[in-house]
Amino acid sequence: MLELQASPTELSTAATDLLLGLGCAYAAWRLGRERGAFRRDTWLAVFLLLSSASVLGSLAHGLRLPSGLASAIWHPLYLALGLAVALVLVGALHDVLGEGVARRWRIPLLLLGVAAYAVTQALDGAFVVFLIYEGLTTLAALAIYVRLARSRPMPGATLIALGLLLNLVAAVVQASDLKLEVVFKFDHNGLFHIVLMPAFMLLFQGVMRGLQIATDRP
Repeated sequence: MLELQASPTELSTAATDLLLGLGCAYAAWRLGRERGAFRRDTWLAVFLLLSSASVLGSLAHGLRLPSGLASAIWHPLYLALGLAVALVLVGALHDVLGEGVARRWRIPLLLLGVAAYAVTQALDGAFVVFLIYEGLTTLAALAIYVRLARSRPMPGATLIALGLLLNLVAAVVQASDLKLEVVFKFDHNGLFHIVLMPAFMLLFQGVMRGLQIATDRP
């Protein structure tokens, strides 16, 4: 019979991960109701992958799993995160250079996400490898959306840029040894998830604004 972890910080990490998963699932559901073809499908996949990774993370942090299962669960989690990060850059390329360029780069970028996962696993799950990959890819996407917001105002670009910036702040928090107790005890992982909540909300709102304005045009 599965049991909950005894550690308060592991339980708070699991709870915040589950909230992220539910929020990203809702975002994917909303995006699925919009029109927009390639752009919509790209971001829908981003939020589905983030939701999957968050739910897996909630299980890994919150339950006392058999050692083999506890180790195995991180493989699809890292892979889902790697693919989600890659697709964020695909979405950015679509918005700045058009669908044709985004389609050409989609497979190479997804393969880069798979490579980030593979290297992380080859180095015994060294999360720093993924943080470097995520940081560089997110910085590239952030630069694109800052440019779109400034040079030719694109609906939702500012919100997406703010979401990406908060995502980078979250990565710094996770790489730290921060701890906080406000009713519940949170370590760096739980605080990481808390910062990600508004980050993902801003991303979702920015993407939705662009899709809704685009489909409202005659």
